[in-house]
Parts: sequence; structure tokens; C-alpha cells
Amino acid sequence: MTVELRHHTILGARVRRDLLDVYADVRAPLLHLANYGLEAFAERLDRHLAVPGFALVLGHDGDLPVGYAYGTTVDAADRYWERMDEPLPAGFTDSPVLALREIGVRSAWRGTGTARRIHDELLARRAESRVLLMVNPAAGEGKVQSLYESWGYRPVNGQAASADSPRLTVMMRAR
Repeated sequence: MTVELRHHTILGARVRRDLLDVYADVRAPLLHLANYGLEAFAERLDRHLAVPGFALVLGHDGDLPVGYAYGTTVDAADRYWERMDEPLPAGFTDSPVLALREIGVRSAWRGTGTARRIHDELLARRAESRVLLMVNPAAGEGKVQSLYESWGYRPVNGQAASADSPRLTVMMRAR
């Protein structure tokens, strides 16, 4: 499997459709849940597209989009910080961070290193010194969080991203 990585900072109709198709495939078992539904994802995507620093890496195997990761810049004024379960240490929000908003890879490409390649490619072009992500600790019976830990992420807090979201673990690592 040869996966070509493509960068996007704006989404034309084709790229948006490709991203939605991969998301729907990756999240298929969860699409019936309000927070994971395709419409909810599309609404979040639209909000994220309007945030400074939006960037997407979309992986393709030939013409087939197979995985993605996207993120945005989060600065001290962002409401992202207000939803944290625990108070943050003094100075924690002084410098902007990359919030890795979504990452997903179709099942046939899991275990091939594709997710890590997409992740690393997204981070490679960023100026922020730290990256944060949120993970459902129950995802994959804990395997997803363990994977992120193997990539250098460490739990730093928790939050519910929305009223429909499960309680998520906030993880951080140096870029």
C-alpha cells in the first residue's frame, strides 16, 4: 500500500467529500450516536475551518482517500481551555498549541503505519511547540489511548468536548 499524503488549508468540494467519506467509514459503528453522526462532524468541521491555523493531511491510496488528520491553532483566548475538568498550571496557555481535532484511518490501512505517517506529516509543518488531542479512553477498549501514548502523548486533563460527547482524556506532547 502506497499512501500519498496531501496537504490542505481550505477544502474544495472534492476534498470535503473525500474527508466526509473517510470519516463515515472510520466512524461507521458510532454514526448513530449524536456526537459522532456525519451531520455533527460536518458542523464541527465547518467551525474548525473558520479557526486560524486549520490544516488537513489527507492520505490517498491511488484515488481512494484512506485516512486523515486535521488540526487548528488554539491560543490563550480560545474557549477550548474553559472546558477542562481541572485548572491548568500557570502559564500553560501562554503559547499557542496545535489542537489535533480529528484523526482516522480506514480499517484496511490500520496497523500499516499510515495513521502515524499522516499524524507526523501534519505536525511537520506546524509552528506550535506543543500538540494536544482528546481521546475517548474507552475507544478500542483503551487501545487508541495506548497508541497515542506510544507516540509520546501523555494525559494532562479531561473534558467533554460537547454536551453529547463522552468524557475525553486530554493528551499532550511536544511537536
